[in-house]
Amino acid sequence: MPDSTPDGARTVCWDLPCDLSMIGKTRSMVREVLISWALESLADDVVLVVDELLANALSYGKPPVRLALSAEGGELRVQVTDHAAERPRHLHLGVEAVHGRGLTIVEALAHECGVTPLSGPSGTSGKTVWACWRLVRTNSRRNAELT
Repeated sequence: MPDSTPDGARTVCWDLPCDLSMIGKTRSMVREVLISWALESLADDVVLVVDELLANALSYGKPPVRLALSAEGGELRVQVTDHAAERPRHLHLGVEAVHGRGLTIVEALAHECGVTPLSGPSGTSGKTVWACWRLVRTNSRRNAELT
């Protein structure tokens, strides 16, 4: 569940089973967290980004898969970590393609996104794919707007 630190930083993290049916449940959990953090104005975009990143991690990554959300210092960040060494890549698709546009969607919705490779001491590998949004608080605590 969400955790709030004394300086206002908020974090939540879930370790997810490698099961595509978890994506629907996770969307609801992410939306609830964003509402509790007074960031409901971002919920649609963030939920779609989480959907795309988790679909890639659960389909092509290796367990364990972890989803983390954090809000701190004027930034909301989504991170999906899996333990496959392969990095996500853009596909060159025709207009009628049904799948393969996940990274393009993430880039369109988030202010920034990227991939951070992982390398553990025991030779474990993997990556964290992340997306973030810049936030600015308005006078009302319940309103967050994009900059």
